[in-house]
Amino acid sequence: MAEIIQILILGLALGGVIALMGSGLSLVFGVMHIVNLAHPALIIGGAYIAFWGFRLLGIDPILMMIPSAMIMALVGVVIYKLMFEKEARSAKYSEMTVLLTFALAMIVEGLLGSLFTNTHRVTSPDYATEAFFIGNVFIPKGQLYAGVLSLTLIAGVALFLKYSRLGYAIRATTQNREAAELLGVNVNRISIISFALGLGLAGAAGALVSFVFSFFPAKHWEWIPMLMSVVVLGGMGSILGTVIGALALSVIAAFVGTWIGATWSTMTFFLALFVILLVRPQGLFGDKPEMS
Repeated sequence: MAEIIQILILGLALGGVIALMGSGLSLVFGVMHIVNLAHPALIIGGAYIAFWGFRLLGIDPILMMIPSAMIMALVGVVIYKLMFEKEARSAKYSEMTVLLTFALAMIVEGLLGSLFTNTHRVTSPDYATEAFFIGNVFIPKGQLYAGVLSLTLIAGVALFLKYSRLGYAIRATTQNREAAELLGVNVNRISIISFALGLGLAGAAGALVSFVFSFFPAKHWEWIPMLMSVVVLGGMGSILGTVIGALALSVIAAFVGTWIGATWSTMTFFLALFVILLVRPQGLFGDKPEMS
C-alpha cells in the first residue's frame, strides 16, 4: 500500500509541472489555433534564464519564475508580431503555424545550443535534493513545491480568464473569433496578449523545470509528444482539460515506470496520444469537430 501511495504522490507532483508546461500551449491554441511546436523549446529558454539567475546571482529558481515569465512574455510579443500577425486571416493559418513553429523550434534549439552547448544542466537549490518523510513514504521537496506552485499559477490564470474584463475578451475570442470581433473586441490585441501570456506560462514552467528535470537545448523534442498528449487528451484549448490530462497521464506513467520499466513510462505518453487521436480526437473537454 505504501508503494502505491508513493507512486501516486510522485505522479501527481510531476503532473502539476507538466500541466503548467502544457497550459500555455493549450491557451495559445484555444485563442489563435496556433499549434506551437516550439513551446517546449521556449520552456527550455525559460529554464536557462532561471539556471543562470541561480548560478550567477544566487536567486532561487522559484523566485526566478517572475523574471523568466516576463522575459518570455516579451519574446512572445516579438515572435507573434514577426511570424503570425500578418497571416492571422489566412485560410491555411492553422496548417501554416505547424510549419512556422517547427522552424522556430529548430531556430531556438540552435540559438540555445550555440550559446550554452548541449551540456546537461540542472538548477540545484537545497530543497531539490531534500524530502519530507511520512512513515515509509517520502515526498521530494523540489517536486512538491514545483507541483503545488504550478497548479496555483494555473488556478490564478483560470480565475483571471473567468472574472477579469480582459479574460472575458480572451474567452470570447476562443469561443468565436468572428463574433467577438463584431462585438467590438480587438481580436489582434487579444491575440498578442494571449500569445504573450502563453509564453509567460512557458517561462514560469521553465523556472520550475530547471530543478525538477535536467535539460539541454535538444531536450524539447522529448517533451513535444508528452505535452501534445496531455493537451489533446484534455481537449485542445481547454486549460482544465490540460490539467486533468497531465495529472492522469503522469500518474499512469509513474505506475508503468515502476512496475514495467522506465522506458515504458515515456512510451505511455506516445501511446496515449495515438489512442486519443483514434478514439476521441476532440479530447475530454474539447468540442466535437463539425463535418464540412
